[in-house]
Amino acid sequence: HVQLVESGGGSVTAGGSLRLSCTASGYTSSRNCMAWFRQIPGKEREGVAFMYTAVGSTNYADSVKGRFTVSLDSAKNTMYLQMNSLKPEDTAMYYCAGRSNLFSRVCPVEARQFQNWGQGTQVTVS
Repeated sequence: HVQLVESGGGSVTAGGSLRLSCTASGYTSSRNCMAWFRQIPGKEREGVAFMYTAVGSTNYADSVKGRFTVSLDSAKNTMYLQMNSLKPEDTAMYYCAGRSNLFSRVCPVEARQFQNWGQGTQVTVS
């Protein structure tokens, strides 16, 4: 049974930084895709950062490239999202997501392709 637990959201002024954490339990392999999605009311969930955990390869949405960085502490089973130069349009509920990816190093970017989700953490930029 996979569990994802997020922390680290909050409120910040434009230009500030926040770091989100996602601690995973229950995965039996390192060949997983882990991702951060965000969602505002009335909109579809948007993928912002993706990592194939076996090799640490990453992918980012254009809207956050150069500002957000995803990283992994394997010893702690924890993924981080460092968010710098935050903008008001980054305001959203942020979700950690994961899926087993045993046969490919390419992570999907659609939310429906991820089976495991955290509870979400709110990020507000004013």
